[in-house]
Amino acid sequence: MAVPARTTSAHAEGWVLRSAVAADIEVIAELRATVMRADLERLGRYDEHRVRQRLRDSFSPQHTSIIMIDGEPAGCVTVRPAEGRQWLEHFYLAPHCQGRGLGSAVLRTVLERTDAQGMTVGLNVLQGSAARRLYERHGFVVEAQDPIDVFMMRPPGATASTPAKT
Repeated sequence: MAVPARTTSAHAEGWVLRSAVAADIEVIAELRATVMRADLERLGRYDEHRVRQRLRDSFSPQHTSIIMIDGEPAGCVTVRPAEGRQWLEHFYLAPHCQGRGLGSAVLRTVLERTDAQGMTVGLNVLQGSAARRLYERHGFVVEAQDPIDVFMMRPPGATASTPAKT
């Protein structure tokens, strides 16, 4: 079932989130490979098979939503409970949908839900990824990092102007 999502960006109007189904797995795996390729290549970690298999191995339809625009899949986002928080995973937008406010609109919707639950949200992003700036704008702060990943968290209600204490 598609759930209309509220948007505030004129460039990101007309999208909905629908629940993922098992048949979505290959579309999402392909999207992941496309979206992550440049960052993984920059880090010397791109593997044509592994980039898709990691999605297949962790795909959770019950926790994943497909971002739809005009009836077509434009991305996905997974939010699953783990380790006493919600984990934001597999948040990918098709390249032609990036830079138009859609990522912020989807992330705001996800964070409104986790805030209502009083849940901290965790995620990891690749070192040097432009996505890190998106997360920082929405109140995420660095918890830890290694040469490949930056681990970030956001307590309920945090905003970029009220960062979490680390």
